[in-house]
Amino acid sequence: MALIFHQGRLLGLAAIMLGMTLGAQAADQPVRVGSKIDTEGSLLGNIIVQVLESHGVKTINKSQLGTTQVLRGAITSGEIDIYPEYTGNGAFFFNDDKDPAWKDANAGYQKVKKLDYDKNHIVWLDPSPANNTWTIAIREDLAKGQHIDSLSDLSRYLKSGGKFKLAASAEFIERPDALPAFEKTYDFKLQQDQLLSLAGGDTAVTLKAAAEQTSGVNAAMAYGTDGPVAALGLHTLADPDGVQPIYAPTPIIRESVLKQHPDIAQWLKPVFASLDTQTLQKLNASIAVEGQNASKVAADYLKQKGLIK
Repeated sequence: MALIFHQGRLLGLAAIMLGMTLGAQAADQPVRVGSKIDTEGSLLGNIIVQVLESHGVKTINKSQLGTTQVLRGAITSGEIDIYPEYTGNGAFFFNDDKDPAWKDANAGYQKVKKLDYDKNHIVWLDPSPANNTWTIAIREDLAKGQHIDSLSDLSRYLKSGGKFKLAASAEFIERPDALPAFEKTYDFKLQQDQLLSLAGGDTAVTLKAAAEQTSGVNAAMAYGTDGPVAALGLHTLADPDGVQPIYAPTPIIRESVLKQHPDIAQWLKPVFASLDTQTLQKLNASIAVEGQNASKVAADYLKQKGLIK
């Protein structure tokens, strides 16, 4: 009896020790940080990398990995552990674009946080106060010459036969909640010869195409936090009917990884809280207009704000 008891206790201790060893090994694994292919994706991905590294967490930098769909597939399949996403994309991920919650910053955040955790065990950490919603920017000379300030004005201009060509990503052109939503709400339809589809989703490329009138382009897909718009002589069109959801940048992380590094939530909270729309526009411009390296821009900002040493 005593022998059996001791064997059982030894087996129990062995199991505990094995669990502790595996836990330590898991905590020792580098955290794989992804980001989207655009300018802001690179900025935010590098910010996350540098905050984690400053706290002694090893990382693998997978910034600018691909489009929204690529990143989504990577985190749900466990190929990456954390990346910056946008609250409004919850409408797209969960095929739920009719809910008005997506147009309210807090309601949209709470909804996607619950949906993604319940279905995928992905945790949405605290969001930024910025709104990186999709917009359309046109050349300043066109805006002034034709009095185009909003998407309603653009619709009027298009119906009068005005010359127009938009540079955009395939995602923006095809996704039901992007260009098709603008077309439906403002009653216009762009033809194939009025579109220049560019690979990836980097607005630095679409904005440059409009600024340089590449292939006759005079308009570009843009984001609310884009820095280069004014610098490139472009004008962002207002969305008076509020077609687009609110896209608050938010770090999202697999629950299993957060359990290994529970402090990540608190480390990133003040960082993302500091990234309002104006701050992101300025940082994005440093990369897209001034040509600075995204990693350096991220490091300089974090040090200047005292968020890393």
